[in-house]
Amino acid sequence: MSMQDITSKTSQLSVGEHVVYVDETKGSDATGHGTVDAPFATALAAVTLIGNMPEEKQEAFKVMVQKAGAEAYAEITASALKKARKAHKDAANKARRVAEQAEKQQAQGEAKRIEEQRRLEESAKVELTQDAALPAAKKIRVQDAEAHRGQRVKVFGWVHRHRVQGRDMMFVVLRDGTGFLQCVLTDRLCHTRDALSLTAETTVCVYGVISAVPEGKTAPGGHELAADYWEVVSRAPGGDDAISNRVSEGADPSILLQQRHLVIRGERAAAVLKVRAHVMRAFRAHFDAAGYFEVTPPCMVQTQVEGGSTLFEFDYYGEPAYLTQSSQLYLETCLPSMGAVYTLAESYRAEKSHTRRHLSEYTHCEAEIPFISFDDLLDGIEHMVKDVVARVWAEPETRAMIEQLNPGFEPPVEPFVRMRYEEAIVWLNEHNVRHEDGSPYVFGEDIPEAPERAMTDAIGKPILLTHFPGPIKAFYMPATKEDPRVTESVDLLMPGVGEIVGGSMRIWDHDELVAAYAREGLDTAPYYWYLDQRKYGSCPHGGFGLGVERFLAWLLNRFSVRECCLYPRFVDRCQP
Repeated sequence: MSMQDITSKTSQLSVGEHVVYVDETKGSDATGHGTVDAPFATALAAVTLIGNMPEEKQEAFKVMVQKAGAEAYAEITASALKKARKAHKDAANKARRVAEQAEKQQAQGEAKRIEEQRRLEESAKVELTQDAALPAAKKIRVQDAEAHRGQRVKVFGWVHRHRVQGRDMMFVVLRDGTGFLQCVLTDRLCHTRDALSLTAETTVCVYGVISAVPEGKTAPGGHELAADYWEVVSRAPGGDDAISNRVSEGADPSILLQQRHLVIRGERAAAVLKVRAHVMRAFRAHFDAAGYFEVTPPCMVQTQVEGGSTLFEFDYYGEPAYLTQSSQLYLETCLPSMGAVYTLAESYRAEKSHTRRHLSEYTHCEAEIPFISFDDLLDGIEHMVKDVVARVWAEPETRAMIEQLNPGFEPPVEPFVRMRYEEAIVWLNEHNVRHEDGSPYVFGEDIPEAPERAMTDAIGKPILLTHFPGPIKAFYMPATKEDPRVTESVDLLMPGVGEIVGGSMRIWDHDELVAAYAREGLDTAPYYWYLDQRKYGSCPHGGFGLGVERFLAWLLNRFSVRECCLYPRFVDRCQP
């Protein structure tokens, strides 16, 4: 209770009565004044009010209490009064200690501010100059630091973090995109205005000699740079605008997405993007080793591949056009001239989906292969995934980042499970995975994401799920000879993520493809060039598309595919 409250409440008391009232049922310590019309709820409030009066007035007051269920007020008992007085004394002592501590901290803070201001004023007099007697410094990147131990170098980078140790030593961890380097600044190097006001993300250039850290000490790369000179290139703000206030651990996801340009400076986000770069390189190396040619199909098209409901439409010089859903049809046109081909390009789906595995723009690894069987296609998908993982796992730097992001990860070595769609329906029903209304899944319906993932996670191995019914798959997928109800189609399902690859054989008979267009109600005119592939020397062929972000979400154990691309695009998000 503040002194202002006490004064206000005291003024409400009748001096003639010298009584403070407490009603345990109807009273209120917050709004009561201790009067019969506005009593307190506890004896402690009454004693606190009396105890803060001048001593000569305290003895004249008594406390009247109306217990719960009592019909009238009665004077407080001696034991209850003693207990209330003790609680009041303890509270007063605690308040005094808190006030003394606050006063002490304020004094210390003021002394610290004065000292910092004094040091800052003194720092203006400190000017650094390079020692002309030292060897010329060689400019290097952090990743080359080990090869230049014992040499004088200069390194540019961003201040990732820094720590002051006493007046004459400062540790600065520098980041340049290729790695992290601990720099040790001593004596005058720590006394400049730039040193005293150094902030995270400031860009600097540090000169000095790189040496292995002493035994028992740790630093990134096992070495550190003993600085002999440094300078600020560009200063980052501190205070309210410091990067730690713009993006912080545990911030709302929408804030982190809006500040994604700053988030990617963090170690985890940067590691994801670096592994992504190495994975893209591994995909290209895999296809190159297998004799595929990379092609770059157009992203502005006038045809659909995966259904009209997910097309991004725009005006193309007065004609309707779309952002591509898939480059598959264009890849197929390359088979007669280039053989097996692939592309790593963006695809676009106007799906108003907020799930953690959907993006409106994603990187699509697609391939088409001539003269293959369906079994060849399944073997090729499995080999590709295993080979790409093996390639990045064999790179020490990449493996370290994968283990950092996904501890315990082991590359898949066992054969992938091969399961037909019809077998999946049986599995779901046998394991009591059903619709929300409790009804079982039946042949012919699409298996939604949640039950599909539940099955995949339960089995705990990659699954090549095959032979989907024709009505739930794309028009270009051929029916099997042994069962016309199903198609030569496949989805690769990975634990923790679900589907990461979709593929199939392609209808290669001209008349059969025309009939498929008719079933879908599609005009064949815009597809004349695609039909020509069946007219001028067709062949059995197939292909697939892999979502790179989903592959990374599986490899790095990321909760959402949004973490696996530079600037995710999805419903209501097209910034930054």
